[in-house]
Amino acid sequence: MKIKIINQGPYPTPTYQTEQSAGADLYASISEPLSIKPFERVLIPTGLTIELPLNFEAQIRPRSGLAFKHGITVLNSPGTIDADYRGEIKVLLINLGQIEYQIQPGERIAQMVISSCIQAEFQIQSELSVTERGEGGYGHTGNK
Repeated sequence: MKIKIINQGPYPTPTYQTEQSAGADLYASISEPLSIKPFERVLIPTGLTIELPLNFEAQIRPRSGLAFKHGITVLNSPGTIDADYRGEIKVLLINLGQIEYQIQPGERIAQMVISSCIQAEFQIQSELSVTERGEGGYGHTGNK
């Protein structure tokens, strides 16, 4: 699949680190280091705009290494870039760690996964089919 992209920053376009990677790394398009204090959230520019095909989205997800080592994650994970959005992709990061973390210019800050999506047609009903689970929600299946 080919995705049209404009890169207005000095850093690479999204990069797959291995042949079978699902997510392409996004880079912080900032000119100087940016500190994130514990429980602080920041919006990091990438310098990228994309044109996705109809019925596709780009999901913005955390990088596992940043999350594990430093507690840095994508706050609205996964973030969604809709097919009709033409603005700059920005990544909403939060520091869930215990110490301040400094994002460096050009640092890999998130992953972008291209995914197909379907728009549903919602039909108003007075009742729904019965299932064994019923209304069982959070924790309903217990620890097995």
